[in-house]
Amino acid sequence: MNITKEQIDELNAVVKVAISKDDYQEKVDKILKDYRKQANIPGFRKGQVPMGLIKKQYGKAVLVDEVNKLLQDNLNKYLTEEKLDVLGNPLPKQQDNFDWDNDNLDFEFELGLAPNFDVKVKTKKAVTHYKIVADKKMIDEQVERIQKQYGKLVSKSEVGKKDELTGSFVNEAEEIEHKTTIELDKIKSKKAVDALVGTKTGESVVLKTKGLFKEDYFLSSALGIDRERAEKLNIEVTFTVEEINERQPATLDQELFDKLFGKDSVTSEKELRDRIKEDSEKQFEQQSDQKLLNDITEKLIDDTKFDLPSEFLKKWIQVSGENPLTDDEASEEFEKSEKGLRYQLIEGKIIKENNLQVEFDELKEFAKGFIKSQMAQYGHLDPKEEELENVAARVMGNQDEVKRLSEQLMSQKLLDFYKEHANLKTKEVTYEDFVKEAYS
Repeated sequence: MNITKEQIDELNAVVKVAISKDDYQEKVDKILKDYRKQANIPGFRKGQVPMGLIKKQYGKAVLVDEVNKLLQDNLNKYLTEEKLDVLGNPLPKQQDNFDWDNDNLDFEFELGLAPNFDVKVKTKKAVTHYKIVADKKMIDEQVERIQKQYGKLVSKSEVGKKDELTGSFVNEAEEIEHKTTIELDKIKSKKAVDALVGTKTGESVVLKTKGLFKEDYFLSSALGIDRERAEKLNIEVTFTVEEINERQPATLDQELFDKLFGKDSVTSEKELRDRIKEDSEKQFEQQSDQKLLNDITEKLIDDTKFDLPSEFLKKWIQVSGENPLTDDEASEEFEKSEKGLRYQLIEGKIIKENNLQVEFDELKEFAKGFIKSQMAQYGHLDPKEEELENVAARVMGNQDEVKRLSEQLMSQKLLDFYKEHANLKTKEVTYEDFVKEAYS
């Protein structure tokens, strides 16, 4: 067997594979002999079928199968030994005069080659790294929410502006009849609030659904219908008051602090506020990091210029799926995937040049850390090392879990690398401003 490469240009090449009869005949003959031993053909005893008949019936199929195996094994070996960085898979070239009856068989494969390029992680223009802070307004709202959540309900006979009402929404024409609890401070319509305030248990009011709540998603829950239907709804519904309650906020005392954080972990309102700030900002950090990773990815794609073997990749896309695509469909798929492919190449280069590969031992430790945090959510705060090892072993035996954890660990390694080496500017913002600025 002889394999040679013809370089078309920097991004395209053709590999030629010449296979002689000596490369495959011995294996083909052995398989046909085995077939002969097992063949059951009417008129012949088992194992006594003439070899000529076996060759006529099975010879071509066995030959094709064995040659294809030779091609696959040796082509992959050649690409590895020659250190050819190919995109997609080699594509066999169409040969109009190809004849399987020839002793010597010649094959050609098109290759799409990965481009050579440099990556500058420290870009000229700085990427914003948001530091999200919990401001006084957010902390006040969180304290109020806690007091409300752990407060007590006091029954009333007449609706006030901040009360909770339990009752039923009804509209017979739309087949709506649903019992629910609503809070008056969640209602947007001033007319609706005015209609409800002063209402007594057992009384009914007619309300318009359009613009009823401050948040649109409340309407579907209140009426017991799906959100898509609720968004289109513009009708009148009758609400009958069945129960009226005032929620009196919980006192910020040691009993509440212990209930929230464990005994004596927090001992004052100031410590409570500090704890809320700390916990909130820790949660925000994950969102900030994800935003940073996305922004650096976009920046690197925009700043790192290189060509791709586009025509080859379109051909490969055209034939690599379950169903062949038309030229237009393949071009459309290439356009959709081009950005992702570019970042895969950029990321791969960064990983290789900076030795960021995920090693088995660090993946195992990462898995144990993940397992430990999962256990903590269920109150198991101090698992033994042996227990962690056993669970980690099961997790590492699941290929899907290994893939998922590997991707998470690689994202973390890249993020840490970017934080150290990329051109970043830190910007301190509230969460509200972060949402407006980062996702507008």
